[in-house]
Amino acid sequence: MTTHLKLGTRRSLLAMAQSKLVARELEQQNPDLTIELVGIETRGDRTLDVPLSSMEGKDFFVAELDRALLNGEIDFSVHSMKDLSLERPDSIALAAVPTRANPRDIVLFSPGIVDKLKAGHEIRLGTCSPRRMENVPPFLARALPQLGMTPNIICREIRGNVHTRIGRLHADDDDPQKVDAVVLAFAGLIRLWQDADGQQALSSLLTGLRWMVLPLKECPAAPAQGALAVECRSSDKTTLDLLKSLHHEQTSLAVGKEREVLADWGGGCHQSLGATAEAHAVFGGLMYLRGRTPEGTLIAATRWGDDQSTLPGPHWDGSHWREASFSARYYEDLAPPGWIDDGGALLIAHSRALPTSWVDTLRKSPQRVWTSGVRSWYRLAAKGIWVEGCAEELGFEGLGATVNQPVLQLPNLRRWKVLTHADGADSWPGQTVVATYVVEPATGLDESHPAVRALQSAKSAFWSSGSQYELFRQWIPAECWHASRFGKTYNYLQEQIAKRKGHRLTAFPSASDWRSRTRNSYD
Repeated sequence: MTTHLKLGTRRSLLAMAQSKLVARELEQQNPDLTIELVGIETRGDRTLDVPLSSMEGKDFFVAELDRALLNGEIDFSVHSMKDLSLERPDSIALAAVPTRANPRDIVLFSPGIVDKLKAGHEIRLGTCSPRRMENVPPFLARALPQLGMTPNIICREIRGNVHTRIGRLHADDDDPQKVDAVVLAFAGLIRLWQDADGQQALSSLLTGLRWMVLPLKECPAAPAQGALAVECRSSDKTTLDLLKSLHHEQTSLAVGKEREVLADWGGGCHQSLGATAEAHAVFGGLMYLRGRTPEGTLIAATRWGDDQSTLPGPHWDGSHWREASFSARYYEDLAPPGWIDDGGALLIAHSRALPTSWVDTLRKSPQRVWTSGVRSWYRLAAKGIWVEGCAEELGFEGLGATVNQPVLQLPNLRRWKVLTHADGADSWPGQTVVATYVVEPATGLDESHPAVRALQSAKSAFWSSGSQYELFRQWIPAECWHASRFGKTYNYLQEQIAKRKGHRLTAFPSASDWRSRTRNSYD
């Protein structure tokens, strides 16, 4: 017997797109089920001239849907979970939290953004989120190409649906509604692109725009961003059981931790604090926190795993001794290849992998550039290079969930070009790899060298690369606790340290996170 259910949703293109995704999955799982979408206008949709942080009450995008659900006008509803308040009525049940889309924020820039940067004009950033106002401008001031002056980022409050906000990037410069950049939830663009109507609306709007996918450590998202909440009446056991098939436990656990942080700081869209949790095979889980508490305290922290023990000291920091260990010798006769102008995707594995002689060519090319982490991003931006995103120091494999999203219109990862050092050129799976330099051991490295003496007395050591580990191998003390960032270095050290009795290895999100765990720091 065919079952017919009514799904309540906001009327925006994005809300309809994500509700259709849920309806399609349910109908595929239940061939005898048909779902009708019921569009409902909410207070948040009607009131567009007031920032959400200034609106009285709560559940601006939810209350009307709740009434329709409890009145029996609809059978279940789909919400962006970040729109839900922390306290929900007992009469409404959270039936499922489906698999989350990418939780990051993304910034879209107007076609004339490079000219404005060169001229030193103000960059008008459209957002009404206190969290984004707190975290995004400082990041962009360093991440945008430095083309003569430090970018001056000015926030402009902006409301409206996704395509309305993107449309303001195309307005004339003398239009008071004009912005030069707009911050959006990446998940919204992903879901719109998956929907035929959404893709049609976005296609022309995205033409000519520049992108930046924001790293979670510097710009964590709103708690539960990218996650959906599927709700029904608590008394409707039949629908409740039907919807449970959509539930994704890993997503539910991650957003639950984020909403706990939100509860700790009072909840609501007025918060200036971002919190994003992600599962990770090695770290167990990562939680990025950044922003300002209601009392005005700045927070910038990364939490991971269950083991928060302090590593034994004395400590040896390989990132501190990097310059004492190696020097880089460039292949000076290496000319920029022809493909640098083909508009493809280029990964610069470390900022030093870009030869100085290539900088001017890359500045002018349509090549889409990504890099390994935020530090390399900043260094490349200082050279005037536009960087779209980074692997957040979690290894090349971690890029997949981001760069494989069709809305970015990037090639498959195996078709990327990679710039790296000679010793690492053979470790990339299928890409076109160009070795631009060779890493050579520093001269005079013996037992009298300060780095060697420090290592010999250490009980824990952080390695910046496998090459560094090999260079210092003979001086590593017995029963050392080793550490590195996750990625190729960690994979290499796993093989090496497994052969050494009494040694152990731990991965860290970054060298600074290792230092915080050791309670040690270096300039």
